[in-house]
Amino acid sequence: MQLLNVPIRAYFSYRDERIISLYEHALETQEKWFAYLVRNGLKTKFGGDFGFTSDMSYEVYQRNVPIQSYNALYPYIERIIRGEDNVLWNTKVEWVAKSSGTTQAKSKYIPVTNDSLKLNNYLSAKDTLTFYIALFPDTEMFAGKGITLGGSVQKMDTEATVKCGDISAVLMANMPAIGEYLKAPNKEVLLNDDWNKKLHLIAKHTANENITSISGVPSWMLLVLREVLKVSGKNRLKEVWPNLELFMHGGVAFAPYREEYSKLLPDVFFMNMYNASEGFFGFQDQRFCDDLLLLADNGIFYEFLEIDEMGSTKQQAIPLQEVQLNKNYALLITTPAGLWRYEIGDTIMFTSLHPYRFKITGRTTHYINAFGEELMVDNADKALAEACRQTGAILAHYTAAPVFLEATKTKGGHQWLIEFSTLPDDIEKFKTVLDQTLKSLNSDYEAKRTGDLMLIAPEITIVPEETFIAWLARKNKLGGQYKVPRLQNDRKLIEEINERNQKS
Repeated sequence: MQLLNVPIRAYFSYRDERIISLYEHALETQEKWFAYLVRNGLKTKFGGDFGFTSDMSYEVYQRNVPIQSYNALYPYIERIIRGEDNVLWNTKVEWVAKSSGTTQAKSKYIPVTNDSLKLNNYLSAKDTLTFYIALFPDTEMFAGKGITLGGSVQKMDTEATVKCGDISAVLMANMPAIGEYLKAPNKEVLLNDDWNKKLHLIAKHTANENITSISGVPSWMLLVLREVLKVSGKNRLKEVWPNLELFMHGGVAFAPYREEYSKLLPDVFFMNMYNASEGFFGFQDQRFCDDLLLLADNGIFYEFLEIDEMGSTKQQAIPLQEVQLNKNYALLITTPAGLWRYEIGDTIMFTSLHPYRFKITGRTTHYINAFGEELMVDNADKALAEACRQTGAILAHYTAAPVFLEATKTKGGHQWLIEFSTLPDDIEKFKTVLDQTLKSLNSDYEAKRTGDLMLIAPEITIVPEETFIAWLARKNKLGGQYKVPRLQNDRKLIEEINERNQKS
């Protein structure tokens, strides 16, 4: 393996044109991809239904094609699943990625095409390594192997003609040979559909490997790392994998987990990624800031809808050149998998326009606005991280929901169900810091909390360890692609967990 490090590193270090393209030519490349996508869409049933032409302008595209939810696209996706060709994209679709959406919702099936794999997923993976090597030119990462934590290939009903899996499993099943060679353990283990068995097998098969990188959702990767320590009998991961240098994380915000990872992996670079079932949209390109560089030259055309306009009759999406700093946008994508003006469900905020960098602020469905507080996941993650920092706590999982006004209550509030790996040394201080930090981050929350005007102080409910893992297991949602919903506008999830805990 050591012999491969120098040539592979050299290959990625000579891809300077990709850095220039993503930094300096975002708007030009967006125009290029728009034209490419429309040309291919012209040959599809969707394109026929919505009046695609070879010279269709962006303005006509906006007029002809309404913003698409999953439900709006599903009749087309169902035809793909049943074997029909040229429905959303002009090539045969052999795979769909099963997306959790929210873990309370019915699963979504996102088309994956050879073009989307080539032009987006794998190109973006290569770009990630190009930028990493630009940051760390002396890396020895390719002298060892990497663990990619993901899902599994799954069965669909008997009428389906496509194969199905979590996006990580789809990528793994179609991985180029060199990528497979650099992964550990083998594909059979990584695609195992029994999460508990896979967890143990990953640890067993990698405890004696030279692991130099790991990637996955932080909450699930923690379980792997703890199992590795258990299997190896070591006290520190540095003793197991002395050359581990990179953790590529995504799926959930890293802030609540940063402190625990800093203790577990003190010498590892944590690289923020935005790789969803629908596409690979961004990665961290700086050492000391985890904002994400928008991948504007990777097969996808982007649009943005101000969060305040969502659902309004006046809602008007804008292209990249019109975005502004510090505004919450819902993300819309057009992709070579046939997702047309598709509302992915994530909200982002641009932090730089030269180049285009952003941070994920939450989900269009994951926020609390029961009393006009407009509390976003980004606010919650940062406030919890600060409360943990000041009280020595380490967080495992959380969710929060409103406490609604009742006949006997004149004010509402928020209940936070929190599972800790390490309890805070002072729970009252934890609650105070959480509340004060939320006020400092969110003026709407602050206004409703000032003088207990509308909201009383947060209610913290500590739940036993593995509460959320057990909830996911009951929902048949164990595995690296599934996440606990953070913020809800209703109490369904919280009441379900509370009722279960009271019975046990």
